Amino acid sequence: MRQYNDGNDKASASTVRGNLMLMAFGLGVLGFLVSIDHPEWFHLRPMTGTAVAMSYASDTNQGNGF
Repeated sequence: MRQYNDGNDKASASTVRGNLMLMAFGLGVLGFLVSIDHPEWFHLRPMTGTAVAMSYASDTNQGNGF
């Protein structure tokens, strides 16, 4: 019959936790590097037809009055 060692369980849990943290950090860095390569992903775009029309009107009418 196997004898359980509490110290061994803590070491393996610590190893798993460390590996998961390292993997999360690596995925975060990968996500950051991919996102800085695609700045067009972060442009604000209007969501409705009214917002599109207002955005277009403000771009084409640059201080000409009514």
